[in-house]
Amino acid sequence: MENVLQVYTRPYDADHPVICMDETTKQCVQETRTPQPAIPGHPARYDAEYRRNGVGHLLMYYAPFEDWRRTDVAANHAAPTWAEGVRRLVEEDFPQAQRITLVMDNLSTHTGASLYKTFEPQRARALLDKLEMVYTPKHGSWLNVAECELSVLSRQCLDRRIADIDALRMEVSAWTDARNRTSEPVQWRFTTADARIKLRHLYPKLRD
Repeated sequence: MENVLQVYTRPYDADHPVICMDETTKQCVQETRTPQPAIPGHPARYDAEYRRNGVGHLLMYYAPFEDWRRTDVAANHAAPTWAEGVRRLVEEDFPQAQRITLVMDNLSTHTGASLYKTFEPQRARALLDKLEMVYTPKHGSWLNVAECELSVLSRQCLDRRIADIDALRMEVSAWTDARNRTSEPVQWRFTTADARIKLRHLYPKLRD
């Protein structure tokens, strides 16, 4: 926990950006009957019945101190999906960075092994050399600012029926572009000192 909190106290450095990464899913559903739009005197109406139409896997890459995010929508959350997202992060999003600190949870695909499963060893090594991986503790995903961004995405964009993955990509892309233009950098206020007081029950009890 303290490793993550210390990352958030670092001064901003364009050569050493901090990126928070998290994942979620969205069930795509198709309408079985055409919804009726709102008209004067009547709200919009839709049938409670729907047809399941696949699952979109969303991967959020968020730079909290720069207020930049990229949200990928994929058909699965296998190791190559994560690895390709990290490759884009290193080679396309932050190509000039000397080192990227990547904050994420301990999902089994979030490891250097996924890079080696996806790319040739030389490329996988080059990507891994650019990364400092910092993991949130078990049951401590709330320390990942990307989880907060996914919560905003869920409330502002995903709280309705979306028919298929293509439509999901379009909606999420539009939300991401708008959010990058209009939101503000995160002001993280929970510190290591706070944790040692408020979460002292999580620390080992030492004998005198």
